Amino acid sequence: MNKNLLLSLLFLLIVGTTFAQHQFHFKDGKFKVVQFTDIHWDPTSPGCDTTRNTILSVLNQEKPDIAILTGDIVTANPAKKGWEAVIKIFEEAKMPFAVTLGNHDAEPQFMSKQEIFNILLKSAYFVGSHGPKGIPGHGQYVIPVYDSKEKDKVKSLLYCIDSNNYPETDELGHYDWIHFEQIAWYRDQSKHYTAMNGGKPLPALAFFHIALPEYKNLMNRKGTWGRCDEGEVCSADINSGMFASFAECKDVMGVFVGHDHDNEFIGLEKGICLAYGRVTGTDAYGGLVRGGRVIEMYEGERRFDSWVTTPQGKEFAFYYPSGITSIDEEGPYLPAVNVKPKKHGVNYTYYEGKFKKTADIFNNGKKMKEGVLNNFIITEARSEDHFGYDFRSYIKIPKKGVYYFDIASDDGSRLFIDGKEIIDNDGSHSQEFVAGKVALDEGFHEMRVLYFEDYMGQSLKIKITDRYNSSRILPDDMLYAK
Repeated sequence: MNKNLLLSLLFLLIVGTTFAQHQFHFKDGKFKVVQFTDIHWDPTSPGCDTTRNTILSVLNQEKPDIAILTGDIVTANPAKKGWEAVIKIFEEAKMPFAVTLGNHDAEPQFMSKQEIFNILLKSAYFVGSHGPKGIPGHGQYVIPVYDSKEKDKVKSLLYCIDSNNYPETDELGHYDWIHFEQIAWYRDQSKHYTAMNGGKPLPALAFFHIALPEYKNLMNRKGTWGRCDEGEVCSADINSGMFASFAECKDVMGVFVGHDHDNEFIGLEKGICLAYGRVTGTDAYGGLVRGGRVIEMYEGERRFDSWVTTPQGKEFAFYYPSGITSIDEEGPYLPAVNVKPKKHGVNYTYYEGKFKKTADIFNNGKKMKEGVLNNFIITEARSEDHFGYDFRSYIKIPKKGVYYFDIASDDGSRLFIDGKEIIDNDGSHSQEFVAGKVALDEGFHEMRVLYFEDYMGQSLKIKITDRYNSSRILPDDMLYAK
């Protein structure tokens, strides 16, 4: 027998044994996860009843396939009684659940991580394991999600990782980080499943407690949604490279954490979604309405939707990979124009002259030629510097929705849809990226792009993003000549 095949069969045997009681499959093309975080269960507090009701309300509304608890779950004594009470919630709801531990779960006055997982593993509804020995952390495991039809074919992965507690000395910061040995474990898992999938990374999600340092990049950024009432991201001070490995391995679509009770924002960093769960526990600090974060994956696609659900109902939805939200979809929508163009292309008028802004094209430019191109391209320019274009076309929108456009230009550019300015990237500058969004009805819309080149380098790239697709160069077959 081939050595690699033997190793794969052994790996599947181990995974199958670990999750024998719950083998997860996509149903009707979807798989739904609910994340509960920072439950902060105190067995002596009357707040436990409210926390229990919050969890049950979210489960009843969403009916997920699995619940994942991302740390700081039981944070008061008697801890064993607290864990038994939390486990009972999911057992009585007949809900499979997984756990990643937080920095407070295994503090010396409570229980060790080993003891916590010994209790968890007694439950028929717990999905997980102690994880590999000999590396930092406890309770690292992968939960495979299988094909809806081919029952032995893995289609997606859920990584559960221990983000640890506190570093050995205060000089290294207040919070610990995911260590190199853990990252190596993740990379081995990712490499294995990628090989099993013919060399193509499987769509995956990652869950742990403490945010990565990269979460700081999302604060106050345009395109980040939700609240950052914490005022900061309480990550480790040491960046051990977990995010870099996610980016290199190309499987993880989204990372979901807790820890910062008053943060619940979600956004994109280098094509990966970084999100906070909604604080769940009544006895946890913070002013947000308690609830859980929902993630719904789509079978065979690198795509998911995410939203927060509380006892009061659902909040806005975020769509990966586009970053578009249900708030964007509220409109208003620009109506389609009543035209029926038949020929693909973009009409253009080409000018030469010294320009510092797009208005100069018409004020002091000299019209040199006009015609039709395949796209918004400047390769036909007769000069290396001091020229401009007035592009006009119809863009065919296949489905009503919100569309993001972004322009990378050197020098200035502006984009208009149906006479409305969507992007202003004007002025003399080196290459800059500027994005804009617009809600469009299905059908044809007038599209106009103004561009000029001043001197030293020239570029023009236009990309489009919709709810179902990540950013891509605007395709020729969407453009029609006038």
